[in-house]
Amino acid sequence: MGAEREAEKEDVPTAELVEDRLIVWNPAEGSKIYKKGYFGKPVGISKPKTPEFDVPLTLDLIEGLYLLQQGEIKVVAGPRRRNVTAKQLRNKAKKTHERFSEKFSVYCDLRKKGYVATPGIKFGCDLSVYERGPGIDHAPFLVEVRSPSDKFDAPDIVRAGRLATTVKKRFVFAVFDPSTGNIDYLSLKWWKA
Repeated sequence: MGAEREAEKEDVPTAELVEDRLIVWNPAEGSKIYKKGYFGKPVGISKPKTPEFDVPLTLDLIEGLYLLQQGEIKVVAGPRRRNVTAKQLRNKAKKTHERFSEKFSVYCDLRKKGYVATPGIKFGCDLSVYERGPGIDHAPFLVEVRSPSDKFDAPDIVRAGRLATTVKKRFVFAVFDPSTGNIDYLSLKWWKA
């Protein structure tokens, strides 16, 4: 049985940790990962029309850790291409990204609920959330992760409203409570009077 598991690991696509990104250099492996749920971005293709592409795939650390924990990829690093464990990748991500654990918990929850969550940096938020996937539909939700101790003041709400209405999306605060693991989603909607 152990040999079978090792053989299975060899069939899993390989991603290389390069600074704060994971790169799947093999385009066929990258396409395979992308097909599983719109993970990553093909290099040089902003909105792929098909999951088949002939370029490397880049993964954000949130996506990479999720895929590594699911057994969908293996991660290597350094000139000797040593295996990176989920714990090592999580520790790297915590050093690189503020509130990584909270963001990762929300990301996993959204994926579990059937949404396609992607990094939301281009919209100035933590996550962009699609109902079906990028290139198929537009992300109807922008998510910012907060903790219960965070204050929501008027400038935060105005900023969220301006951002959401500018890009025609609904802004959602995901409030993650690390003591319980619960996540509350608070949606804001604006309308003209």
